[in-house]
Amino acid sequence: MLENTERTELNTLGEFGLIKHLTQFIEIKNESTIKGIGDDAAVIDYKGKQTVISTDMLVEGVHFDLAYVPLKHLGFKAVSVNLSDIYAMNATPKQITVSFAISNRFSVEAMEELYAGMMMACKKHNVDIVGGDTTTAKSGLVISITAIGEANADDLVYRNGAKEGDLLCVTGDLGAAYVGLQLLEREKQIYLESPGVQPDLGGNDYILERQLKPEARIDIPVLLKKLDVKPTSMIDISDGLASEILHICTQSSVGCNLFEEKIPIDPSTYNMAREFNMDPTICALNGGEDYELLFTIDQSDFPKIKANPDISVIGHMTRNSDGVNLITKGGTSHTLTAQGWDSMKRDV
Repeated sequence: MLENTERTELNTLGEFGLIKHLTQFIEIKNESTIKGIGDDAAVIDYKGKQTVISTDMLVEGVHFDLAYVPLKHLGFKAVSVNLSDIYAMNATPKQITVSFAISNRFSVEAMEELYAGMMMACKKHNVDIVGGDTTTAKSGLVISITAIGEANADDLVYRNGAKEGDLLCVTGDLGAAYVGLQLLEREKQIYLESPGVQPDLGGNDYILERQLKPEARIDIPVLLKKLDVKPTSMIDISDGLASEILHICTQSSVGCNLFEEKIPIDPSTYNMAREFNMDPTICALNGGEDYELLFTIDQSDFPKIKANPDISVIGHMTRNSDGVNLITKGGTSHTLTAQGWDSMKRDV
């Protein structure tokens, strides 16, 4: 995509001209994409496989703040968070549709930046953009993406399959996106109070990237298949670890013991949380936007995953009547509650 240094008003192209302008660089990668952009609807052929569909919406002022979120990063994130839902079904994303509501605050060049980030994410995940819509907004920016994936029926994993005795596992580490957001918000406030002061973000690349440019776990379904492990349930961590555990427990009719000492937290996350006088465990439990995968496995599969550095066993499932509990580092048990974003602000 060409880089532009001038500002071109959206109304110089119009809706269809903008769509043509932004999509002219799209290359179809998947055999299942029979017809992409350019007709009344896309045509997809999965040849007997199950179709998996998920939609997410990002709204300026609710899900992102353009005071510190670069448009290219936002485009990448918008795609990644949608694909994460497909991976959480143990499926493979293949296509997305992209829709915008745009105010006249934005130029053609700004939309090019946003679209460049989206195409970067699509290239990374081998996904085709096959359609969408654009419309005018009175103010701000709204992004809506629908992700479409495929899977063999026997490979699909739902939230309702966990059973008593299963092990609770999570990928990667948790809480970094939330403390990264706190850092960005702090520096924004300092700038608003003293516009001449430059933001102090040095040495915090990891937590900032986890907030601004999260990576959907494309590797985990492939890894689990290689290890011959099929989770009994799975969900992605968008609203915080506590919320997602409660989703699995509710839909599977089981309880859970989660062990605080087992929750994976990166040292940079831990240190920044302490700098903000926050409990790192609370950040991991309720911060959200980590987009790691939380899943349960049968105990017999433990030897297959125990040596993997990117999977942590953090608890086990119990009888429904035992409830959902956090076992602290001191050995005390507390009922686990979710204090993260509600469904009117974040996806579930």
